[in-house]
Amino acid sequence: MIRVGIDVGGTFTDFVLINTVSGEVMYFKEASTPHDPSEAIERGLASALSKFDLKAEDIAFVGHGTTVGTNMVIEHRGAKTGQITTKGFRDVLEIGRQVRPDVYDYHVIKPTPLARRQYRIEVSERVDARGRLLVELDEAELRRGVEYLARERVEAVSICFLHSYLYPEHEIRAESIVRELMPSAFVSRSSDVLPEFREYERFSTTTANAYLGPKFENYLARLVERLTKLGISAKPYTVHSNGGLLSIDTVRRYPVRTCLSGPAAGVIGSAAIAAQAGYKNAITFDVGGTSTDVSLITDGTAHFTTSREVASYPIKTPMVDIHVIGAGGGSVAYIDNAGALHVGPRSAGAVPGPVAYMRGGVEPTLTDANVVLGRLNPVAILNGSMPIDLDGARKVVEEKIAKPLGMSVEQAAYGIIRIAVSNMARAIRSVTTQRGVDPRQYAFIAYGGAGPLHGVETAIECGLSRVVAPTEPGTMCARGILVSNTSLDFVQSKIRPFLRECWSSITAEMEVLRGEAERWLASEDVPESKRQYENVLEARYFGQNHEVQVPLPHPLPDAETFLREFEHAHRNEYGYSLPDRQIELVNFRVRGSAEPSGKTCNPRQSVGALETAVVGRRDFFVDPDVKWVDAAVYARDRIPVSARIVGPAIVEDMSSTCVIFPNQSAFVDSAGNLIIELNNGGGE
Repeated sequence: MIRVGIDVGGTFTDFVLINTVSGEVMYFKEASTPHDPSEAIERGLASALSKFDLKAEDIAFVGHGTTVGTNMVIEHRGAKTGQITTKGFRDVLEIGRQVRPDVYDYHVIKPTPLARRQYRIEVSERVDARGRLLVELDEAELRRGVEYLARERVEAVSICFLHSYLYPEHEIRAESIVRELMPSAFVSRSSDVLPEFREYERFSTTTANAYLGPKFENYLARLVERLTKLGISAKPYTVHSNGGLLSIDTVRRYPVRTCLSGPAAGVIGSAAIAAQAGYKNAITFDVGGTSTDVSLITDGTAHFTTSREVASYPIKTPMVDIHVIGAGGGSVAYIDNAGALHVGPRSAGAVPGPVAYMRGGVEPTLTDANVVLGRLNPVAILNGSMPIDLDGARKVVEEKIAKPLGMSVEQAAYGIIRIAVSNMARAIRSVTTQRGVDPRQYAFIAYGGAGPLHGVETAIECGLSRVVAPTEPGTMCARGILVSNTSLDFVQSKIRPFLRECWSSITAEMEVLRGEAERWLASEDVPESKRQYENVLEARYFGQNHEVQVPLPHPLPDAETFLREFEHAHRNEYGYSLPDRQIELVNFRVRGSAEPSGKTCNPRQSVGALETAVVGRRDFFVDPDVKWVDAAVYARDRIPVSARIVGPAIVEDMSSTCVIFPNQSAFVDSAGNLIIELNNGGGE
């Protein structure tokens, strides 16, 4: 039986295949096709069937992470979207929180709402903050509004009524009328997508879900069609933003939940790698073609959040807490009007890509700088399958960066790398020292195609002592998909004071949500014996504006346990607790999940001599002081366990390159991770 994990990135689409019978693990990459990501998936799977001599019927599972939803929002390529809302609240999406994107820059403006004002319809209806009906839904007025949206050929409709998280009946009735009058439209109602208070975030998330719906559904239909054409009968699963898997039917209903799809899978995979290598705490450092994604794992568990912005639009849905910056292999280097050198956030992407890739790129990128300095193979990458144009990379760095700044091409390329590394280190600090976390107490797991390439210098910048590069790090997100659970969160806002004597009613509320999770797991064909439930109560002290998450086991423990866990969570988040202050409950949350079969992904280890792993030598540029050094080039899959490599050295595999500088050393541990020891005085 073959399980396939696929991560669709901006430059490459990554594939990891596991034979659950033999334990064999297969990795490879395919150039992404931004115009239709399913095309690269089909081409890659067809190549895998041929390359590894597999039969389509042997593939029992296909899971994929995708940036389709995120890119649609960023590039404003979603559906023509309308909104139906309570009279007087038409402009919630426009007003937001009345916070400027940049306090000191009046040229920065808020993005245009995903539902334009002329397609936002007000309807007479009203419910108060306690869920009591004040004004009945005016169905005649609603019908006139829906008929207008139909005449305007609106493709998707979000229904967002005030306090519908407490009283959803009006939204449910409105949905039925929209489906009656606009049968082909995608309909998204807030009491289904996000039954939580705070109307701006709820309206924004629901409207984004509608905006993504039609085109995401088309993408999924093409994906299924392409898999069927290959003879693969397994229905594809998609990783969503909390690192769990969703069936294709659930993704069609909630596409907004996929906005951090691929990066979340990488964090989940890193948590498994860290546990296997004996690290309870880890910093994940994922550098791809377009971005650097950074997150934390503490006590073996990824950090989660319930809200973030995607292209400046608030999206409130459970997700892995990932900090993203525009710094990747394809990040474009340029000189601004004041003569300062910048790298990113604009990326050359998959097309045209870096100049070195010979796909029509004309601007210098971080990848080109690494090719110029010999850190990336100047002949070919991806096990020789992708030729590299060293002369082209050198020429573009020289003409567009070196000559204008009056420096050598090596200095210019080194400057590009140092600026990128500085940006990456700043991202690390944003999730560690800026939150009171000492990064020296965390393992540094570098992955993504460019993660190990820049991991050493970034770790030194942050005062760390070692870098952990997993096997085939460029495919970690695809690998993470294969260790992800099927999961979905069910939430309900119930704002009330916490009282010990009311604990039984709280338990009853959580049981209602557990029932919803159970029914969803049943619809996903998860056997009862494999169903798992996690409880979270979101609470705060009276007078606070934001709540903390309090994870609790299933079944729910007693009230005293909740109090202890709340104080612990509050101290972790804010550094203090107030034992005498009244606590207020905000959201009740239950996560239903199920572990997939065949979770292990252990690569086979080489048992030969270290000398047999040397496949050549080449010079690479260290810095302006050391300049060029001669280094042995090692094939990663031939390095035996525990054999020590002394820098300078370069370690290459199919998906990435690790650079080991002078006075550093490295070895492969029993789990297949390459451990690079930096000897820079950092802590453990």
